[in-house]
This record gives sequence, C-alpha cells and structure tokens, in this order.
Amino acid sequence: MTKAGLPPKQGLYDPRFEHDGCGVGFVVNIKGEKSREIVEQALTVLQNLDHRGACGCEENTGDGAGILIQIPHTFFQDACAGLGFHLTDPAEYGVGMIFLPDDRKQRRQFEKILEQIISQEGQKLLGWRKVPTDNLYLGDTSQVYEPIFHQVFIGR
Repeated sequence: MTKAGLPPKQGLYDPRFEHDGCGVGFVVNIKGEKSREIVEQALTVLQNLDHRGACGCEENTGDGAGILIQIPHTFFQDACAGLGFHLTDPAEYGVGMIFLPDDRKQRRQFEKILEQIISQEGQKLLGWRKVPTDNLYLGDTSQVYEPIFHQVFIGR
C-alpha cells in the first residue's frame, strides 16, 4: 500500500515508513562520497523548513537546528592545535557535542563524570574543545538558558 503522492518503493526507500516529522530533512550520497554539494543541499533543506525545532515565545527563541556531517578531520586538526592533544586518523576517534551548564564548578563535575564513563568503556579521552558561538541573534529567553558548547574527542 502506497500513500498518495509518495514515490514507489525503491532502493532503501519504502513509503511504508513515511510519517509526519517536525522539521526533518534528509540528504545523502548513498555511496558515502563526500562533497560540498551534499552540504549545500542540506543547508537548503534547513533554510526551507518552516518549523525546524520547537518554537518559543519569541521569534528568535527555539530549540535550534543543524546538520550532521562526516567528521571534518582537517578542520578539527586545525581547531584543536594547541589544546594539548593530537588527532590521528579520523577512523580512530569520535567527537561528541556536549551542552554544559554555565556554572564552571557544575560544568567540571559533568565533564569528570563523562571522562569516567569514557574510561569505563575502555576508550581514551583525547581532549576537550570549547566551541565558539555567536548569540547575537538569540532571543532574550534563549540567552538566559544558553548552555556552554564543548566538543569531546574520544579515541578508541
């Protein structure tokens, strides 16, 4: 059974799995080939989504939105230079985007807990990176609750 207006089943696509998704778009090169075109298409999808994350009480307050891409290894090598750790082959590490509280003491507690979990799982903490942000266009409500953005680099 095919829903009206949807393409027929083909490759990995099956219209049986279609359902309403609030602010979701998907662009992929099925062969895993990296390209600037894929990123540009993803950004176009993001720009065209009318509702991309929960809307708040202000026009410029919401949950935010973004795109997921492969690890930009060269960028991370440059961004992490001078932070006290070295990134090897991109297949040998992962990156986590972590949202932490503004309070320095509380933030360090959460980092320590995550570092313990990394160790318990037999992985290796490579290091932390504070992500630069620009909150100039955030609404007042968002600015009050804005977290600190860090990336954690984990080696196998």
